[in-house]
Amino acid sequence: MEKPISRRNLLAGSVALSAAVCAGSKQKAAANENAIDDSKKVEAAKELRRGKSPWPVWSDGDEKGLVNVLNSGQWGRLSGDRVALFEKTWAEKMQAKHCIATSSGTTALLTTLGALNIGPGDEVIMPPYTFVATFNVITNSFALPVFVDSDIESFQIDAKKIAASVTENTKLLLPVHIGGSPFDIDAVKAVSADKKIPFIEDACQAHLAAWRGQPVGTHGLGGCFSFQASKNLNSGEGGAILTNDEEFAHRCYNYHTPGGSRPVSSYGRGSNFRMTEFQGTMLLSQFERVEAQSQQREANAKYLSEMLSKIGGIKPAKLYDGCTRSAWHLYMFRYDKSQFGGIAKDAFLAELGKEGIQASGGYAQLNRAKHVIALASNPHYQRIYGAEFMAKWLEKSACPVNDQLCSEAIWLGQTNLLVERSEMDRIASGIEKVRKRFA
Repeated sequence: MEKPISRRNLLAGSVALSAAVCAGSKQKAAANENAIDDSKKVEAAKELRRGKSPWPVWSDGDEKGLVNVLNSGQWGRLSGDRVALFEKTWAEKMQAKHCIATSSGTTALLTTLGALNIGPGDEVIMPPYTFVATFNVITNSFALPVFVDSDIESFQIDAKKIAASVTENTKLLLPVHIGGSPFDIDAVKAVSADKKIPFIEDACQAHLAAWRGQPVGTHGLGGCFSFQASKNLNSGEGGAILTNDEEFAHRCYNYHTPGGSRPVSSYGRGSNFRMTEFQGTMLLSQFERVEAQSQQREANAKYLSEMLSKIGGIKPAKLYDGCTRSAWHLYMFRYDKSQFGGIAKDAFLAELGKEGIQASGGYAQLNRAKHVIALASNPHYQRIYGAEFMAKWLEKSACPVNDQLCSEAIWLGQTNLLVERSEMDRIASGIEKVRKRFA
């Protein structure tokens, strides 16, 4: 016979049920955590088999920082202190007087152009071998991008060709430290001084890189960095501007935050490109391991260059004499197809894949991209510069050296360098095997 339901029985049953549900939830949560941990281990093992270190790297410190910001309720830079502390930390590490953190590397660049009041009718010199963001920040201001061809040996802008591209409308030089290796800063600085045109270093890939012992980003009027997920120092997205010029720092600050309060003119322009406290705390935590990671990349890159230089038809990217440190965000080299049986780059990459070498073909010809070509017929640009002028601009954008570079360039990512030294031997051995198969 069933017992009659009493208030006491009902309460006891509810408590028991709640306890069971709670225990089940804890077991399920623990199982999920274990599954996540196992999944991370599986993915890490897969990456190592591909010859790459898992990325990004994080620890309990990253989690603690995020939770602390979450619980503080101070998520924006105007109320919290994480972004300000990161700005101070990054400026000190890179030997700069001022740092303005932004929401991305692109917005860092946009901020510098806005702070300089770059606009319609102005020309900005840039390389063709770069990420499209460098181009986009110029056109965002309706200024005119002017391509200067590449130095095929270094993959960088050919600084010796910059002066010939300067006109009375040139308002800025915007060279890029491609792959994290410095462009020829001495040559760019000489043109800048001679022509009285400022230069901004696009250092988005060049964390901790240095020229003649001085960190990049501090040689021109300013330097821009990216902390996007693939970068050597990352917070998913994020950016920063370094400068030693106080007035320029104030202008950048005013541009990147609505109604900026710094004591300089804003030219009536501005935006909202502020970094969040979540990004700031992630960067502070990630910063703790960036030096050790950089040293490992440096050591492996140096060793790999020694090995690859012995293989016929393989030419590692040249570092200029003034380069005292590369960030090695990319390990770049060229292959001479004549020494690999004439096989096209796609086929060469496929052969590397068969050897377990995960490589890419790098940038395509930016100056020939549909996105860039479309600018010539953009109605706003035709209104500003004229249809005939834009047609000629497109013709003048030819970069034959860069065309050749794009056909020969091969990249290894920075995670390919965060592994054991023996992996460098395996990469070199695999490339040599490909050469022997087709030579």
